[in-house]
Amino acid sequence: MNKPVIQMEGIIKQFGSITALDNMKFQAYGGEITAIVGDNGSGKSTLIQLLTGCMKPDQGIIRIKERVFHSLTVKEAMNQGITAVYQNLALDNCKDCAGNLFLGRELLHFGFFLDYRAMYRETEKLLRQLHIHIPDIRQPVEKMSGGQRQAVAIARAVYQNGEIMIFDEPTSAMGMKETERIMNLFRYLKEQGKTIILISHNLFQVFDISDRICVIKNGRQIDSFLTRDSTPKQLYQTIIEREEQTDDEEMDE
Repeated sequence: MNKPVIQMEGIIKQFGSITALDNMKFQAYGGEITAIVGDNGSGKSTLIQLLTGCMKPDQGIIRIKERVFHSLTVKEAMNQGITAVYQNLALDNCKDCAGNLFLGRELLHFGFFLDYRAMYRETEKLLRQLHIHIPDIRQPVEKMSGGQRQAVAIARAVYQNGEIMIFDEPTSAMGMKETERIMNLFRYLKEQGKTIILISHNLFQVFDISDRICVIKNGRQIDSFLTRDSTPKQLYQTIIEREEQTDDEEMDE
C-alpha cells in the first residue's frame, strides 16, 4: 500500500491577528499527483512556503518520509528532495536554458572557468529525457513561449534532484496546446516516481491529472479524497456544502 511521503499535522501559522493556517493537515503520497484547491487567501501559498522552508510554522509538525520536523529551512527542504516552481518561475530572463538550469551551480573546468560545453551537453541530455522540445536552447528565456519557460523551470527542478515537486498554477497563462504539453510532462514525471503537488484553480485540469485532491478554506482542510471517487460537479457541490458547514461552525464559535 502506498504511504504518504509528506504529512503535515496541527499546523498553525499566524501573521499578527491573521491566522493563515489553522490546525492544518495535509498528506501527499509517493509517486502520485496531489492537487490542492481553494479560493484565494485560503492558505495554499502559505502551506507551500512552509514545505519549502521559506516560512516556519508557529505550531505543528511536518513529517517527510520517516523524518519529523517542527520547521524546515530552505536547505533542509532541498536536502529532502523538495523543489517548487512558482507562478513567476524565478527564471533569469537574460540567460538561456543552460544558464537557468545551472544558475548558482555552474560547471567549471580547471576550477575557474565556466564549462559551457558541458553545461549545454547536460542541458540537451536532460531535455531529451524529459521529452521537452525547445528549438533553440541558446536563446534567452525571455524570448520563449510560456510553455517553454515553464518547461525550463521544471527541468531545473528535476536537475536539483527534486523528488517532491510543487507547482503553483503552472498553466495559468498558457493556451490549450502548451497546457497539454505541460500536463504530459507531469504524467511523465509521475511515471518516473516523482511526487507532485499541484495548486490549480482549474477543476477540470485537476481531475484530468491528479490522483488525490485536498480542498482547503480559511487555512483548514475541509475535504480530501481520491480523484476517481468524485467528479468536478460533485467537488464543486462538496466545496459549497463544506464551506457553508465551516461558516456555521465559525459563527457558533
